Amino acid sequence: MLFWIVFTFVVIQRLLELMLADRNEQWMKSQGAIEYGHSHYVYMVLMHISFFISLIVEVIFTNKSVHPYWLILLFIFFIIQTARIWVILSLGKYWNTKIIVLPGSNIVRKGPFQLIKHPNYLIVTIELIILPLMFQAYLTMIAFFFLNQIILAIRIPIEEQALRENTDY
Repeated sequence: MLFWIVFTFVVIQRLLELMLADRNEQWMKSQGAIEYGHSHYVYMVLMHISFFISLIVEVIFTNKSVHPYWLILLFIFFIIQTARIWVILSLGKYWNTKIIVLPGSNIVRKGPFQLIKHPNYLIVTIELIILPLMFQAYLTMIAFFFLNQIILAIRIPIEEQALRENTDY
């Protein structure tokens, strides 16, 4: 039961985030923003969808139980969700799942961006560990940790370059 509650929460959260990202994308593009990294975005989306499918398959079809320390992991998960909201609120209309840059804009330097350049990528990485770990889905955890690192190795340099070329980064 806990699995389906957490799983449903995350899926609903992601769908709401996609709606927000779409609204922010429309606003940014109406202001003259440029999208970068379009070619890898589809792979990132496929990776995230595959993560959810893999999590379901491993937990449900192999009859996994919750981790003995699931309560601690759930607490960490909610801390990470709070950090995710902090990132979204800090970026405001500039937050997106895509790399969309508004030329001439100033970089957001408040909130978690005072501490780390790409906090959302760290948050996603931790989620890809915590969620499977909470339900002892170790194959999903390992596979998607590495797949995410591959995506980030492609994505972060593209984002850094776009920010350097178009903002005060």
